Amino acid sequence: MKRNVLFVSVHPDDETLGCGGTILKHKALGDAINWLNVTDIANDHPFNFAPEIVVKRQVTIEKVKESYSFNKCLNLKFYTMLLDTVGLSSLIKQISKAINEIQPDTLYIPNRSDVHSDHKITFQAIYSCTKQFRYPFIKRVLMYETLSESEFAPALAENAFIPNVFVDIADYLEDKLKIMELYDTEIMPDPLPRSKYAIRALAAYRGSRIGVQYAEAFQSLLEII
Repeated sequence: MKRNVLFVSVHPDDETLGCGGTILKHKALGDAINWLNVTDIANDHPFNFAPEIVVKRQVTIEKVKESYSFNKCLNLKFYTMLLDTVGLSSLIKQISKAINEIQPDTLYIPNRSDVHSDHKITFQAIYSCTKQFRYPFIKRVLMYETLSESEFAPALAENAFIPNVFVDIADYLEDKLKIMELYDTEIMPDPLPRSKYAIRALAAYRGSRIGVQYAEAFQSLLEII
């Protein structure tokens, strides 16, 4: 059965860090792949991003879209790093509109315990948009881990990311790394969290769990069969 899949990123690059290989695998399997990005930068952003940085970000996003060949891309363009200033109901309303437009059966969403406040708020909003009586088309919801965010959550039991779904991405890791390189302002030097070294190391570690060379790991929040 072909799937209609929606990948939600809080910031552009989350989708690639967390599930780039899985995106490519879904595409190879003939599934519809869709991208919803929640935040962005703009010329009128309160943090005064330089105009050339704003243009560069938009060019990068277009290159990433092209690399994955998404069926549909939506960008809510809330100010990055300022979701805590947005009313939760406003965020839920926009996410709900996007979900109803795409009507995915499978959702990949950020981890609820990520350190970044934008990630926490987005999880809260999007999870409100998975109620079966309002979104009966949603059959699977999986949380992904984002290097530099998920692993820095406080070491408390309630913050643990406990993967129980693993996707073999051995055939797709190199392409994932190439796409990540498009985010040249976000990728980090080795051995920092968003470096190619760390991305490969995490994929190897997750792969060892299921006996493959490289994998991505997810925590299932909903599975309707």
